Amino acid sequence: MSRQVVSTTNAPAALGPYSQAIVSNGMVYVSGQIPINPATGEIEAKDISGQTEQVLKNLEAVLEAAGSSIANVVKTTCFLDDINEWPAMNDVYAKVFHTAPPARSAFEVGKLPKNAKVEIEAIAKLN
Repeated sequence: MSRQVVSTTNAPAALGPYSQAIVSNGMVYVSGQIPINPATGEIEAKDISGQTEQVLKNLEAVLEAAGSSIANVVKTTCFLDDINEWPAMNDVYAKVFHTAPPARSAFEVGKLPKNAKVEIEAIAKLN
């Protein structure tokens, strides 16, 4: 089985001992992205909509570095610190995944890294 580490400065660096993504057997496995602006290293957006926009930008940057794209995503998992904010997250998410959206799961979790409101991981096929 082939395995290639993906790394890009266009998305936040990993906060621990993991890769931004792994490419294996024609698929890209993207680690959970939180709303850190890679230019500043900070979470700038305070609301769920702004944080979701940044998360999806980060996700797109990692996918592009891996040789894939948002259009190739087959599954996402969304983690929210408050499931009551799901409708607002979903509105932003739907703007990015508007055509043939991927399969998805969404969960409320106790707490996310850096007190983020949302984290999204993805699986995609290569271009």
